Amino acid sequence: MMSNQTSALGTMVDPELVEGLTQRPLQIPSKYFYDQRGSALFDRICDLPEYYLTRTGDALLDHRSEEIARLTRARQLVELGAGSARKTRHLIVSLLAQDGGLHYTPLDISRYALKQAEASLTEEFPELHIMGIECDYTVGLEPLDPDPGCLAVFLGSTIGNFPHPSGVALLRRLRDRLAPGDWFLMGVDLVKPVSVLEAAYNDQSGVTAEFNKNILNAVNREAGGDFDPTGFQHLAFFNELDSQIEMYLVARAPTRVRLADLDTELHLEGGERIRTEISRKFTPESTKRLLAEAGFDLRHWFESDNRYFALALARVPED
Repeated sequence: MMSNQTSALGTMVDPELVEGLTQRPLQIPSKYFYDQRGSALFDRICDLPEYYLTRTGDALLDHRSEEIARLTRARQLVELGAGSARKTRHLIVSLLAQDGGLHYTPLDISRYALKQAEASLTEEFPELHIMGIECDYTVGLEPLDPDPGCLAVFLGSTIGNFPHPSGVALLRRLRDRLAPGDWFLMGVDLVKPVSVLEAAYNDQSGVTAEFNKNILNAVNREAGGDFDPTGFQHLAFFNELDSQIEMYLVARAPTRVRLADLDTELHLEGGERIRTEISRKFTPESTKRLLAEAGFDLRHWFESDNRYFALALARVPED
C-alpha cells in the first residue's frame, strides 16, 4: 500500500488509514478491500444474482462500445481502478477495430489484479500494447502521462465510493493529466428501488459479508493490527437522505484492538460500527454537476433499458 506517514514506531503507514482509525466514528478507506483475496472475492460478487451492476453495466458497454469508439477515436485507453479489466474488453475490441493500434494503461492499487489483467488481455489481444501502473490513484496521478487524444475511463460505479468533495478532487486530478479534447467515460449507478439496492449488498450466499470482513486482514498487515474478523458483523443499508448505500462492520461485543505500527489501541463498544464503504447513487443532473465541477463537459449520456445504470461520456474543453 502506498503511504507517506511515519507512526510513533517509525513504520510508514497510510495517513488516510491513520485518520480513519483515530476518529469517531471509525472509518477504513474502501481501497483496502482490494488485496489479493479481496479482489478475488469481488470477482465472485460481480457474478452474484443480486448484484445487478456488473450484468447491467456490461450489457450497456457492449451495446455502446462501437459508438464510443467512433466518437472518441482514441489510440490510448487509460483506466482508473482497472481490477481484472473484465468490464473493459468491449471497449478494447471496438477501439482495436479502428486503424492505428491501441495502448492500454490500467491503473490499480492491486498488483495481483494488474498481473491477472495483463496476462489475460495479452493472451486475448496479442496486438494490444499494455503498460500497467500500480498506484493509489485516489491519492495522486503523477505516474500517468497519457498522449493527447486518449480516452480515460472509470467504469463500474466506483465514483460512488467517494463523498462528493473527494470525487470532485479525484476527477480534477484526472482532468489535469489530460489534454484539451481528450475524452472521459464514467459509469454511474442510478437511483432505483431500495429493495434492489439493498439486496445487491446483502447477498444470500454471504460473499459480500466475507468481502467486507476481509478488509480487517488488510488493515492488520498495514498497521500491525490484531483485528479478529469473526468478531464483526456485516451491515449494509440505503441512506435515502444522502442517496447512498452505507456499509459497516459492527462489533459483536466490546472489543480491544492493538495497532502496533500506530502505537495505539482501539476500544470498541458492542454494537459500535466501522464504516468501510459508501456507494452513492446518481441522477443525470447530479452526474452532470459532478463532471462540471471537475472541469469536464458532459457530451453523451447512455442509459440502460431498465434505468439502473448509465455511462457518461464527457470531454476536456478545448478553449
